[in-house]
Amino acid sequence: MTTELAAGLMLALGSAAALNWGYFVQHGVASRLPPLTPRRPLASLRLLFGNLRWLTGFLVGIGGWALYVAALALAPLSLVQAASAGGIGLLALLASRTAALAPRERRGIAVSVAGLALLGVSLAGRTTSAGQGDWVAVATWVGVSLALAAGAALLPARWMAGGAGLGIAAGVLYAAGDVATKAAVPGGARFSFVPLLLACHGLAFVALQLGFQRGSVLATAGLATLFTNALPIAAGTTLFGEGLGSIPVARVLAFGCTVLGAALLARVGPPEAETASLSPAPRPIPFD
Repeated sequence: MTTELAAGLMLALGSAAALNWGYFVQHGVASRLPPLTPRRPLASLRLLFGNLRWLTGFLVGIGGWALYVAALALAPLSLVQAASAGGIGLLALLASRTAALAPRERRGIAVSVAGLALLGVSLAGRTTSAGQGDWVAVATWVGVSLALAAGAALLPARWMAGGAGLGIAAGVLYAAGDVATKAAVPGGARFSFVPLLLACHGLAFVALQLGFQRGSVLATAGLATLFTNALPIAAGTTLFGEGLGSIPVARVLAFGCTVLGAALLARVGPPEAETASLSPAPRPIPFD
């Protein structure tokens, strides 16, 4: 492993820690605030940015994203995401210190971590070279991601745990932003991807904050982290020519575990289990 690659992976680990701690703090604050609504964006932003604890979590998360961009400049996208995969484990640890996790949440986290670990194993022996990605392919990936995120956000609440659809939407959008970030890192004309990545991250921010008021930290930030980690690894393989690694079957099993883990985290559980996993219990949030 080269010094540059090792530095990139260390930056990715630092990024994961900062981002998931930031999510945890933001969820704790947002879940207690008066209803946020995209119909009154300035009032909602004042509620968030006027809270010092939420602002601290947000700024730490911004620092984590800066570390992520630096990691992408040194290492391939799929390797950076594999190193970042431990973030969901950290999030689960933080969540368990404030409220008991429901059995399905524990199973979902265990399966998800196993899947993300398999993703890391699947990268063993692969080349560390990577392309810059075709312009049209990257733009198409982002466009499809926007459509999928909209679909997830609009899923009826009765089909999923509270906030899960918005958490998935945020994860898909953050992943699309990460793909656009990787495409923009070489600079020059590729800086034209910057508005696209900013739009994806902005929409993901909105989805996640709304989700925080509707569900537990694992049903929102947990799912967001899971999709943010898994989808860019698929993009690294398909868009940036980073290869399947020397153990392709591990990659297939990994994505199977990731899907199963997401299903467990998103599944509606018994009312008492849902209540126990929230801190505090969510209120219905009108969109007046």
